[in-house]
Amino acid sequence: MDPLTGAAIAVGSIIATKALEKTGEKVGEKVWEQTGKFLTSLKQVSPDTVTAIEKAPEQPLDYGQAILEVESVAKTSPELSQIITDLVDIVESEPLPNLKDILNNIAKGLQSQSSGQKTHIKTIEKIVNFSQRDININEQNITM
Repeated sequence: MDPLTGAAIAVGSIIATKALEKTGEKVGEKVWEQTGKFLTSLKQVSPDTVTAIEKAPEQPLDYGQAILEVESVAKTSPELSQIITDLVDIVESEPLPNLKDILNNIAKGLQSQSSGQKTHIKTIEKIVNFSQRDININEQNITM
């Protein structure tokens, strides 16, 4: 899985989990634990990004910018990259009911950040497909 797609799904999972908690719905223990690990690890290297993510959905989040920041950190941190991979695997096995809408919003945010880069367009397609459960994200490969 490429870091940009993983970052998008990880951020989407955090926002989906927060939104579900506000409505009183419970999320799976594995999802809860892994989102916590993700935020803790990310906070060590990018505290401003975590602050922005934690304020969503009450305050609008620039999805494109947040995802690009998470991707950048994940490329340099094998630990964070592994946490993201584990979170994506868990969310695939325990889907969050509101994740589809959030991932579609993230794809739109990335689209607005994209200057027509082929990699971003492929990632946007993968995010939308993942949200619709049409693909297994681990079997996708992108060459740059």
